Amino acid sequence: QVQLVESGGGSVQAGGSLRLSCAVSGATFSSYSTYCMGWFRQAPGKEREGVATIAHAGDYNYGESVKGRFTISKDQAKNTLYLQMNSLKPEDSAMYYCAASSYVFECGRTLVSASRFGYWGQGTQVTVSS
Repeated sequence: QVQLVESGGGSVQAGGSLRLSCAVSGATFSSYSTYCMGWFRQAPGKEREGVATIAHAGDYNYGESVKGRFTISKDQAKNTLYLQMNSLKPEDSAMYYCAASSYVFECGRTLVSASRFGYWGQGTQVTVSS
């Protein structure tokens, strides 16, 4: 059974940084050349928003609102996905979710839609105060 467990969320003041982690168990996605992982976020009353997605080869895409501030990365040996968030703004406050899929052919060429992912973590809360 595939499990994704996020960690690293918390409360921070505007301009601060946080690093989210997503540990994957029950599957080794790196064995699939078409695998894709990503970060999404959802604030109360808003739709789930794509933050960043990364392909097997390491190609990545970001949502417009986080470009230049957030960095997605992965450690295949640890089967872990990361999201480094710098210059945080109050509007970044949301529940952040990790997602994974073994087959997303467009991953790495465009920010992948949430509907393309079959595995999700439980989320980690990020709160940015002004």
